[in-house]
This record gives sequence, C-alpha cells and structure tokens, in this order.
Amino acid sequence: MSTRDVFLAKIERLNRKVWEGRAGEPTLGSWLANFTGKAGQKEKEQLHALYLLSQFMYFGNRQMRELVRALYRDLFRYPIIEAVRRSNGDTTDVAFIQQRFEEKLGRARFLGVGNPSESGCHLLYYYRQMNSLPKDFFIHGHQIFRGRRRSRKTRLRLPEVDHYVFIDDFCGSGETGEDCANTIVADIKSLNKKVRVDYHSIFGCKHGLDRVRRRGLFDSVEAVVELDESFRCFGRKSRYFISAPRGVTKRDARNLCETYGKSVLPHAPLGFDDCQLLLAFHHNTPDNTLPIFWAGESESPTWHPIFSRYQKLYFSWKPQP
Repeated sequence: MSTRDVFLAKIERLNRKVWEGRAGEPTLGSWLANFTGKAGQKEKEQLHALYLLSQFMYFGNRQMRELVRALYRDLFRYPIIEAVRRSNGDTTDVAFIQQRFEEKLGRARFLGVGNPSESGCHLLYYYRQMNSLPKDFFIHGHQIFRGRRRSRKTRLRLPEVDHYVFIDDFCGSGETGEDCANTIVADIKSLNKKVRVDYHSIFGCKHGLDRVRRRGLFDSVEAVVELDESFRCFGRKSRYFISAPRGVTKRDARNLCETYGKSVLPHAPLGFDDCQLLLAFHHNTPDNTLPIFWAGESESPTWHPIFSRYQKLYFSWKPQP
C-alpha cells in the first residue's frame, strides 16, 4: 500500500467514526483539487495535504457534550467540593459536602463570553442540559448590573450572587477573554472586589490563557483541554512531525500551507495569531486553525474547504430613512 493510500485509509476511518461524515467524497476530492502545484509538484503537495488532514482533530456533537460535562465537573464542581472539604478538616461527610456545594451553587451565575450570537453563549444551552442546572442560573451580561454602567448609581443587580462564571468554547489568542476582563469583569470588581469571577473554556491555547491570566482580573482562568506549543503545527516543539513517514517533511508542509494560505488569507496564512492549529468542532472551526482547511467563499471564491468555518460578520447597520 502506498503512503498516499495509507493516509486515505486513515482519513476514511476518521471520517466514518469521528468526523461525522464531514470529509467524505466529493468533499475530500474537491479539497484536494485546491492543490495544483503552486508550492511544488502537485502529487507531493497533495501527499502533504493528506498527511496534515490525517492528523486533524475534530470534536463532534457527542464529544462536545461530554466536554461540556467535564467543563462543569472539573472546573466548577470539584474545586468547590475540594475547598469545602479542606476548610472543614478534610471531612468525608457526603451529605454535609453536598449541602455546602448546593449553597455555593445557588449563589453562582453562568454567562457566555462575547455576543449572544457567538459560540460562548451557544454553549450555555448544552452546559445547562448536560449538568442538569436550573435555567435561572444563566444570565446575560447586562443582568449583572443595575443602573447605567460606570456611573455613581451603578450597583450589582444580584447582591446575593458572589460567583460569576464566564463560559467559552475556545481561547486562542486570548483577545476575547481579555476584552471580557477589561469591560464586564473590571466593572464587577470595581463594585465588589470580593465577588469571584472565573473564565472557563473547553479548549485553550496556553499562550492565550496566559494572556488572560496576566490581566489579573479573573480569579481563575482554566481550560479542560490546554493546547501547549506542541499543537502548533510547524513550531519547534510540534508533535506532528516527530515520526512523520518518509517523503513528508515539516518544511514542505509549511511551504504548502504558507503558499496557499497567503492566497486565501494573506494577513494570517497559518491561522489567526499564527496558532497553526489542526482543530475543528461540530459547531464551527476556529480561525486559529490552518486556513487551507476552512477557507471558503468569503476568503476565496475558488477555494473548497473541508471543515467549513462560519465567519463572524462585523458591520454597522443603519435603518433606512
């Protein structure tokens, strides 16, 4: 079996068992046809493209739901239980621990990061379902405050709440988390420094999480899955080329991605913030992923993606007079 056939066989299995059929024919064929020899010999280009695809990480609906369960359990529930036990002589009284946890849960509220139409808020629906939480524990950002923001009359709308948790699906560069800290979290802390505010993400690039941590406003910045430098495809510590098969090299793969990446996304040919990820989710593909996988008509009318991305549109809308 040729190296190309080995890659195709692995991709077929992944597509059937993990990728929810996203990379079947004719999608795979159309995507491969993007590579026409601009970065070298066509066959060599396609071989490297197939290798990168065979290393791709995709998290489907079922996996995302389980990760949402872990997001609540590992980053919210367990730390509180641990703190309750530690502050009560390492008690093993299950009824007491559960009672104290429920008291603290009742004083917590969960919010999505970003605009209500973005993925952080979208995730709250699954967060509530998978963890059997009351609907009233979820609020919008504007429900935190009463009165005009940053005025002398501003106060916290829910004085009984002492713990806010901002939920996100992915922290890449850390820009969105930092913006949240600079606006909403800064205002909360200015009104009551004792209120705890956490940032919890399912996935997070280490450098992006560190950027949010350095801002120093969130009490906790954590991710269920933290992506270190080894997930940066062409980085010095890349995990993807440690045991690459003969005929596949990091240099040629990078040349492929830069050549075609510049044609579809000139300002970020290897993904936003140069993250160089091989990552997609059931609901969307981060722009931190290599653009050769997700670029669509908005980037290039002739490029055929294999894991499509739903872009955020930014514009000023004015009603007609």
